[in-house]
Amino acid sequence: MAAVPGRAVFRRGVLAGTAPGFRDRHPYLPFILPAVLLVTAVIVFPWAFTGWMSLQAWQVGGERRFVGLANYARLLTDARFGAAVWHTLLYTFLAVLLPLVLGTLSALVFDERFPLRGFLRGIVVMPMMATPVAIALVWTMMFHPQLGVLNYLLSLVGLPPQLWVFDPATVIPSLVLVETWQWTPLVMLIVLGGLAALPSEPYESAELDGANALQKFRHITLPLIAPFLMVAVIIRTIDAVKSFDIIFAITQGGPGTASETINLYLFTQAFSFYDIGYGSALAVAFFVLVVALSLALIWVRARTNWTLSGGA
Repeated sequence: MAAVPGRAVFRRGVLAGTAPGFRDRHPYLPFILPAVLLVTAVIVFPWAFTGWMSLQAWQVGGERRFVGLANYARLLTDARFGAAVWHTLLYTFLAVLLPLVLGTLSALVFDERFPLRGFLRGIVVMPMMATPVAIALVWTMMFHPQLGVLNYLLSLVGLPPQLWVFDPATVIPSLVLVETWQWTPLVMLIVLGGLAALPSEPYESAELDGANALQKFRHITLPLIAPFLMVAVIIRTIDAVKSFDIIFAITQGGPGTASETINLYLFTQAFSFYDIGYGSALAVAFFVLVVALSLALIWVRARTNWTLSGGA
């Protein structure tokens, strides 16, 4: 096509025949760059700084010096850290298992049609709306050995009073009781969504074959809602493993260190003992644990069948 004399032909804002500029080669950069900078400032930089601080020996107010992997070597010989890891894993296991079982049973109940079903659903999900500190204050009063309502309820059925969170043997199960009360409704809602999406044909075939309710649940309902259960397990595991507010507000890791999880031990080292270097190493180790658990659960989730025929 012949060029028109005296008229410049433009293409994408650049004179025809000239090399494309930087903005022409990267037209979306102005839209992506703010998000990249924000993520870097909010997520990447804090973790990079924490990783760098974990290689330092620094008490607040003292001199900071580079010690390499000494803080991580200290983790391997720290008995209190080992106990905190065990407390974290035990607390996480119980805080996932109990809401999963009770939430599934609740979902099966509320999936049936009965009077006031919607109203009762609203009542059941109310614990999810309460703030952790308010929940901790209420349950702390309920756990009181002399004045708490829980021991009063035990006395009504002839059981002896318990020390609850004041006994190292029962403190973690007692804290799990609070976690279960608050987050069972979440599992229930997830499973209810799965139950609402189930087809009716397998149940009709099972009834023709004479299957009872337990057999239908075991061979039809449970395999079909397995993916939804895995979603609940992933959400609850990530939430329980990093639980801090409920435990700190009720026990502060006590009695002694009987309920001290990694989160609380990290907080103690960094903000009570002011050992920022070792606290940063604990934060990195805790981050690795959370990522490992998340990846393991996602791997299991990816292999959970969506259909009875085995399709992924």
